[in-house]
Amino acid sequence: MDLVPALEEPLKQPLKSVLGPATAKVMAEHLGLHSVGDLLHHYPRRYEERGQLTHLADLPMDEHVTVVAMVADARLHTFASSKAPRGKGQRLEVTITDGSGRLQLVFFGNGVHKPHKDLLPGTRALFAGKVSVFNRRLQLAHPAYELLRGDSEETVETWAGALIPIYPATAKLESWKIGKALQTVLPSAQDAVDPLPDSLREGRHLVSLPEALLKIHRPHTKADIEDARSRLKWDEAFVLQVALARRRHADAQLPAVPRKPAPDGLLTSFDARLPFTLTEGQQKVSKEIFDDLAVEHPMHRLLQGEVGSGKTMVALRAMLAVVDAGGQAAMLAPTEVLAQQHHRSIVEMMGELAEGGMLGGADQATKVVLLTGSMGAAGRRQALLDLVTGEAGIVIGTHALIEDKVQFHDLGLVVVDEQHRFGVEQRDALRGKGKQPPHLLVMTATPIPRTVAMTVFGDLETSVLDQLPAGRSPIASHVVPAADKPHFLARAWERVREEVGKGHQAYVVCPRIGDDIDDPGDPKKARKSPEDEAEKRPPLAVLEVADQLAKGPLNGLKVEVLHGRMHPDDKDAVMRRFAAGETDVLVATTVIEVGVNVPNATAMVITDADRFGVSQLHQLRGRVGRGSAPGLCLLVTEMPEASAARQRLNAVAATLDGFELSRIDLEQRREGDVLGQAQSGSRSSLRVLAVIEDEEVIAEAREEAAAVVAADPELTGLPGLRTALDALLDEEREQYLEKG
Repeated sequence: MDLVPALEEPLKQPLKSVLGPATAKVMAEHLGLHSVGDLLHHYPRRYEERGQLTHLADLPMDEHVTVVAMVADARLHTFASSKAPRGKGQRLEVTITDGSGRLQLVFFGNGVHKPHKDLLPGTRALFAGKVSVFNRRLQLAHPAYELLRGDSEETVETWAGALIPIYPATAKLESWKIGKALQTVLPSAQDAVDPLPDSLREGRHLVSLPEALLKIHRPHTKADIEDARSRLKWDEAFVLQVALARRRHADAQLPAVPRKPAPDGLLTSFDARLPFTLTEGQQKVSKEIFDDLAVEHPMHRLLQGEVGSGKTMVALRAMLAVVDAGGQAAMLAPTEVLAQQHHRSIVEMMGELAEGGMLGGADQATKVVLLTGSMGAAGRRQALLDLVTGEAGIVIGTHALIEDKVQFHDLGLVVVDEQHRFGVEQRDALRGKGKQPPHLLVMTATPIPRTVAMTVFGDLETSVLDQLPAGRSPIASHVVPAADKPHFLARAWERVREEVGKGHQAYVVCPRIGDDIDDPGDPKKARKSPEDEAEKRPPLAVLEVADQLAKGPLNGLKVEVLHGRMHPDDKDAVMRRFAAGETDVLVATTVIEVGVNVPNATAMVITDADRFGVSQLHQLRGRVGRGSAPGLCLLVTEMPEASAARQRLNAVAATLDGFELSRIDLEQRREGDVLGQAQSGSRSSLRVLAVIEDEEVIAEAREEAAAVVAADPELTGLPGLRTALDALLDEEREQYLEKG
């Protein structure tokens, strides 16, 4: 039987554990660490110098923190309670300081005896616990602690200057316990197989992997940390780039039907009908797409466009080119409202060219069909028939397009709108409906963090539309601090009335629906952060707000509601009335976030704006200013001025540049798992690499990876790199990469 290589050895096994079984169990369940290698790659979040105390003033709320501080004061109080009615209850209050601020620690009951003995004024220690608020002051209740004592052999200087690694930890396992566990497995770092080719490592003066692991966990100097981080960043960037380069290489080997538009076909007729000229950007991006469609391997392109930059027009022209070439095109939209809207606007733009096989249809016309889950049986049957016979050149639909029953005559192009709303499996299921792999065009208005990350990592060819078409108006955005300045909120509703008075319309957006049937904004589930009293109440709801506005500040105006749990026919009817100008104010959830196009809507009020992400706010704001009148977006919040949430809203109000905002978003939320499907930062496969800061490393790693893969696609001469790839690409991620 083969011996398990040292780094693959499980931390917990039936006969013997590398660590104690309880520690190994917590590491597996709470930190996802299962092997010696996993633990060695669990890097410190930061380092503390024993002599240099941390900033207590900057502690984040509700987070598990580790701080190095000195005890300033410790007092034992007795009190009466239900458990100790005779005044025998005990509470130990310890104040710790670091020069920047003070923090209170509290211990109760029998838990007071040991800390009362240990935590004497002047004692330095590591403290770990969850930051909470009591009586408007920050505190740690029952924190774990580790006293920092200099050994007698150590001089005071070396003791004070030593670097203490602080690890990402959990309530069940403090940072210093993780540090002790690492001490146990650190000798195995010598067996780490280096994934970087020798020539690359030497050419860039990077330390070896075993040396980097020793230096990141046990640095003697700050230079050690720098050496280790530089090396480990390269590992992450290079291994990931090799995975992406291999996928690009494999894609280039796949066969696809080249789709070249006929010289005087549907596309030419469509362009001749257009009442305006395409922007320079639209023409440039269309050329990039047409060049890709003409090649014999599948296009794999991301179309990033500012809100309102005319992406739908570019996508429609690509679809018409494919229909010209004898194929079919499918557009996948995330919601029924959006699918219906796309269908309506595409049919309007095409006019008689969308009436294929109908009386009055043009000679080159094709059929444009809609397919959604809520369609009636007869309409659905007809749509399916039109697809399988090839009668319909273009289909626009929701997830309903992915079902097994849906078959195409010859699927040539898949357009995915708002790519971040779809799982990879869903996109793949649709791509699998082509006789040969169809071309793929992915569109997004504001790159959300993972999309930006993927783009920076360059696994899709990218086209950017950054010009707004002529006739689009600027949008003024303002933060409305409802708690500090209630009269600002009253003025916001007056502004809505003024816009309606000028013959325009307005949106009011709320975080939740309000009938409280397991709503994601349910107060029970709402994120609670004692940053402010505002967080204590549930987020505002469409049904309640619409009622209050209709009876109060917007009395006399025609107010309607729109949300995701309405029947699709009702949603469509509400949208039609709003588009026709019959409704003055639409109170909605984020169901209007993408693609909804009502040029007469000029104002938007977003309530509890702090409950939305940066990209989402930018998307929402893009619903106004779509006509010739200027747009107005008011971001209402009760968050205090100094809070991070207010800073986020100020950033949105300060710029209309979606690419700039996506960078802000990315810096705040981290990349998410660049290879997985999570979009928040909690599951990042990146431990030391930061997408925004390390763009240069990533770009250089991409070049190196492309050269390595071109020379040896199977990586036969690089066993260390193959091992690292296998570790990165567990089954789920391998499929993810294959599917794109």
